[in-house]
Amino acid sequence: MKAYMTNGTIDFLMKLSNKYPAIKFHFMTGPSNEVAYYEGTKQKVFQAGRSYEVLIQSGDIQEKGYVVMNNIPVTDEGKPVFEYNFKKRKGDVDNQRGFQAFRLLKPVKGNTYVVLTQWDSSSSYEQWTNSEGFKKAHSGTKPPAYFAERPFVNTYNMIEKE
Repeated sequence: MKAYMTNGTIDFLMKLSNKYPAIKFHFMTGPSNEVAYYEGTKQKVFQAGRSYEVLIQSGDIQEKGYVVMNNIPVTDEGKPVFEYNFKKRKGDVDNQRGFQAFRLLKPVKGNTYVVLTQWDSSSSYEQWTNSEGFKKAHSGTKPPAYFAERPFVNTYNMIEKE
């Protein structure tokens, strides 16, 4: 399965639903930008968007919720190790309170993977980050050698379609 996302003003992004009624778009707003996201096997519709292969998925993206996207640049030689490490931990977060969805997105172009998690609220996400499960999953504070650059995080709240 593929995933696609793009940034833009919320007014512009919302018009995509009218232009492509067969596609289920998810709209998000964050501190610095808005995002439209969708999944499927359809051809990409964004002219200036990003395309991903969905390597791991659990849960369904909800219309309400809090989304955290960890953007992790990975070296070419480190990609197999990075993917293997996530496949070993598949499902670790699924039983956490407030968890809604998880996606490991591999970029079609470039080297920045996206680890997308969706929660019912920011407080549920914060509880996860303070849990023993999170500490275990993220043990070892030194960035792995396969990181091409420093990872960064974006957070969003889902925008319900009117």
